[in-house]
Amino acid sequence: MKKVELPKKLTIAWLRKKYLKHELAPTEVIIEIIQRVKRDEGMNIWITSPNKDTIQPYLERLQTLDIDSSPLWGIPFAIKDNIDLANVPTTAGCPEYAYTPTEHSTVVARLIEAGAIPLGKTNLDQFATGLVGTRSPYGEAHNALRPELLSGGSSSGSAVAVARGHAVFSLGTDTAGSGRVPAALNDLVGLKPSLGAWPTKGVVPACASLDCVTVFSHSLEDAKKVDAVARGIDEHDPWSRQLPFPVQKLPEKICLPREPLAFFGPFANEYRAAWEQAISNLKQLNIPIEYIDDQLFSEAAAILYDGPYVAERWADIGGFIKEHPGSTFPVTEQVLRSATLPKYDAASVFQSIHRLQVLKRKASNLLKDAVLVMPTVGGTWTRDQVREDPIKTNSDMGRYTNHCNLLDLCAIAVPAEEAAANLPFGITFFAHSENEGLIIGAAEAFMNRNKGQEKKIYVAVCGLHMRGFLFEKQMHEFGAVFVKEAITAEKYQFIKLPTSPAKPGLIKKQTGGKAIELEIWEMPLHSFGEFAVLIPSPLGIGKVELQDGTEIPGFICEGYAADGSEDITDLGSWKKLEVKV
Repeated sequence: MKKVELPKKLTIAWLRKKYLKHELAPTEVIIEIIQRVKRDEGMNIWITSPNKDTIQPYLERLQTLDIDSSPLWGIPFAIKDNIDLANVPTTAGCPEYAYTPTEHSTVVARLIEAGAIPLGKTNLDQFATGLVGTRSPYGEAHNALRPELLSGGSSSGSAVAVARGHAVFSLGTDTAGSGRVPAALNDLVGLKPSLGAWPTKGVVPACASLDCVTVFSHSLEDAKKVDAVARGIDEHDPWSRQLPFPVQKLPEKICLPREPLAFFGPFANEYRAAWEQAISNLKQLNIPIEYIDDQLFSEAAAILYDGPYVAERWADIGGFIKEHPGSTFPVTEQVLRSATLPKYDAASVFQSIHRLQVLKRKASNLLKDAVLVMPTVGGTWTRDQVREDPIKTNSDMGRYTNHCNLLDLCAIAVPAEEAAANLPFGITFFAHSENEGLIIGAAEAFMNRNKGQEKKIYVAVCGLHMRGFLFEKQMHEFGAVFVKEAITAEKYQFIKLPTSPAKPGLIKKQTGGKAIELEIWEMPLHSFGEFAVLIPSPLGIGKVELQDGTEIPGFICEGYAADGSEDITDLGSWKKLEVKV
C-alpha cells in the first residue's frame, strides 16, 4: 500500500474516502497522530496522551464492525479530561481529584459504538472553571496558531488537539462558553447542543443544571455527523431530555445587537473591524436583519458568575476543596470560594431563578424562528497578560457566551474572516433549544457564501422524504435543506402505491384533481442528478405546479400506477394517511 500523507486538517469525509478505497488503514493514522503529539509536547495539549497499546483494542474492534453501517468507523477523537473514558484516569485538571472510571460516559460510549477511536484525555482549565486555558497544573495550553496567545478554555486541549491535527474531532464541555471560546481562538467549529440533547452522564459536573458536552471540528459537516451519533435521551441521566432532531433550515430573520459592542485586549481594533466585516457578510445571505436591544442577554450572563449560580459549582466541588487544602489551582479556588459569600443565601438563589425565568421568556419570544448572532469573543490576550489579571481577562472572554445555557439556547461558533494574520475571528449563531436546525442552516449559509455561488435547486416532496419520515435522512445526505411547507395547485390525484414500504404517487389531472400538501427543499444542483437516479418507477422527477401557479421540480407518478393503487386524494396529505393507519 502506497504511503498516504495525512493533511494537517483531518476530516471524517477525507478519512472515510481513504478507508473505503483501501488506501489507508486506521493503524497508520494512529501512528502519525502519535508522532504529531510528540512533536507538540511542549504545548501542554494532553493530560493522558495517545498511546498505541491503549488504543489497540479499539483498532482491533473495528474488524468486527461494518464500515458502511458505522458512520465514525476509524475516526480518531480526543476527550476533555472531565469526561469519562473507561480505564483511563479522569482528573478534571486536578491530580488529587483523579479517579479511574470502569465505564465510558454515555456520549463516549455512543461514539465508540459508531466506530470512533478514543485517543486519550486533553488538558483543561481545572474543574472546567475558566475560559482562558491557563488554569491547569498540567501547564498552560498554547494557542494552535500563535503560542503566546490564549488557547481558550476550559476545553483548551480539546480544541488545540483538533487544530494541530491530533484528532479529527474532540469532545469538550460548555457551561459558560467553554465549547465556543476555544473554537474561535483556534479557527474551528464549536457546536454546543441544547441542554440535555447530549447526555452528561459520566461528566464531572461544573454546574450540573447548565453543563453540555460539545464537539470541536474543522467543518460544520463533521460536527453534524458527531451530533447525529451523540444525541438522544439517556434514561439514566436526570439531566437528559428528548429534543427534536435538528432539521436544518434557514431562519426567518437574523437578530444583531443594536448598540455598538465592546471589544478588548491588544487586538481590540482588529476584532472590531472583523465584526463589522462579519455583519457585512451576513447581509449577503438575503435573510432579513433585525437590530435588537441585547440587554437581556447581558443581564442573564451576569447571573452566572456575578450571582448565586456560582454556588452550584461549589455544591459539587466544595467538599473536595475543603478536604484537600492546597490541591486546587489558586485562581480556580478563588472563583469557587466566592460562592460562600454571605450575600449568596437561599433567597438570592430563588430571586435569580425567578428573574431568569422572565429573561428566558423574553429570549424565547425574541428568537421565534430567528437566530441571534454575536462575536464568539470580543478579543484575546497573551498568556502573560492573563497571569497579570486572571479574573478580569477571563471575565472579558465570556461577555458574549455566558448567557447561552442560562437562557436555554443552543449555539454554534464558526470561523469568520481573520482579524489579522494567524489571528482567527469567529461568530456564534444562537437559537432557542427547540430550533437547533436554525443555527445549522444559518451557519452553513454563512460558511458557504463564497464557495463559487454553488447553484441549488428546489425539490417538492410529498411522502417518505418529508420531515419525520423514513427517507428524510436521504435528503440530508444529498445536502438538501428544508425550506417551507407548501400546497399544490388543485390539479392532482394522490395515490398510495402497493409497495413496501408504501409510497405516495402524485398524478396531475386535466380535471377533477385536488390540492395536496407537500414540502419544498433546496438541494445542491450537483447532487440532484444522483438523487433523481435513485427514484424507482413508476415514480420520477417532473414539474410540480404549486398553489400560486409556479412550477418546481418534484416527485411525480406515471398515470398507469393509479390502477391497483389506493386513491387517497381526499386526505390531501401523506401525513394524514400516516395518522390514519
